[in-house]
Amino acid sequence: MWDNIAQTECGAEAVDAPHALLSRIRAAKEARGEHRVQGAAGRKIIKDFGRVMNAEPGTKVRRYTSAESTGQLGGYTGAGPSVRDPQSLGGLLDRVIMERGWTTPLAVSSVMARWDKLVGPQIASKATPESFEDGVMTVRCESTAWAVQIRQMKYDIMRRFNGELGDDVVKDVRAFGPAAPSWKKGRRVAPGGRGPRDTYG
Repeated sequence: MWDNIAQTECGAEAVDAPHALLSRIRAAKEARGEHRVQGAAGRKIIKDFGRVMNAEPGTKVRRYTSAESTGQLGGYTGAGPSVRDPQSLGGLLDRVIMERGWTTPLAVSSVMARWDKLVGPQIASKATPESFEDGVMTVRCESTAWAVQIRQMKYDIMRRFNGELGDDVVKDVRAFGPAAPSWKKGRRVAPGGRGPRDTYG
């Protein structure tokens, strides 16, 4: 049937070989009682195939188990769990967080939000955590003296954070004094200039 269609469309003398092969495959599948997957089921197969092809070498790509399978692609599902069942928002967020590697940064951010409870109100009023990157926490202090004080206390601060987050999450604490004021005005700087000078008399 499909060969006749291919010959009718392309002409009896010039049959498109790939199209004819695809037609034979489709006809054989129909003879076995298999039908083409369409709609959402077809899009899901293409999406899963793209996810596998785009995965990094050596990465394990999760496969759906029989318990999660719909059983009938493109049709209705029976009783029991299914990938089409509504998912809780919390579960979806947890999955996104794990897939994107946000677990540690989010945990650190939640602990940094409780900075005053971890270090006490006196230190919290003089020093504020600014960032956390590659295991290093940056703390900005209101004075150089307090920056020195935080550097001396860094092992105690690391111990408290790692007690909340787990071992070796915070590997170092770097404290800095107040940011120096910028004397730069505008977008451009004249080359060879001496920079800011004492203009206070």
